[in-house]
Amino acid sequence: MGAHANAPVIIRRKKVIVGGGHHGGAWKVAYADFVTAMMAFFMLMWLLNATTEKQRKGLADYFTPTIALNRVSGGGDQLFAGSSLFAQEALAHDGTGGSQQQIGAGSSSATGQADPAQIAALNRVEDILLGRGGESALSEKALRHIVTRLTDEGLVIEIFDTPDAPLFDGDTDTPTPLLREIATVMARSFALVENGVAVAGHTAARPVVFRENPVWGLSTSRGLALRALLENDGLEPARCRRVTGHADRKLAVRNPMAIRNNRVEVTLLRSDIPPGG
Repeated sequence: MGAHANAPVIIRRKKVIVGGGHHGGAWKVAYADFVTAMMAFFMLMWLLNATTEKQRKGLADYFTPTIALNRVSGGGDQLFAGSSLFAQEALAHDGTGGSQQQIGAGSSSATGQADPAQIAALNRVEDILLGRGGESALSEKALRHIVTRLTDEGLVIEIFDTPDAPLFDGDTDTPTPLLREIATVMARSFALVENGVAVAGHTAARPVVFRENPVWGLSTSRGLALRALLENDGLEPARCRRVTGHADRKLAVRNPMAIRNNRVEVTLLRSDIPPGG
């Protein structure tokens, strides 16, 4: 009796596992995320293989976020139309982009072994067109659309779109009153010399989802439309050497779909360049 009273008391605790080892559904969420990531990865690999460099650039620019305030806005409404010297969309290659062009002021000097008389004649046309030394025949609004540069080939006059003032109606080759005004003044200034004239049309790129890309035909027809305007305003047809359309192959700014890439260029050729040049 006394022996049993002194025996130790042993307590047995049974470990209870709830759910029989089941871990819930968290693994399903992780697996779904993994499958989604793999699908996105393979789609990316397919796009890289199925598109060209220009198309990839267009896609990247399409999804690039934009902000309202940036370093290229000057906030003004005068000759630079709110753009600063660092602008690339409105003023191609100004400031950060290059030193070969200037708005409303003709720009880089010609290189090569050009005849000084040729350079002087082209500079005279440029001065008259831009109104240097006096009041320009072009309105201030029209001057915002013009950039000039003197090259080995001759005097290049570049006329470009701005977001609020296009040169043509929509995606057509119908000139706006703005382009008609510029063409009239150009034809009058070209009458001072006898140099040949070359016209080139350029357009911005279109999204890759377009079934038919109109840029080649549109750039060519716009060049032809400007040639017709110049001839109607007095330019002798025999002076026109060539009209070319470059589509979206020669961009003015980095973004291929930027409005600034919609432009036409008129080159007043040096007279010592042969007709086939």
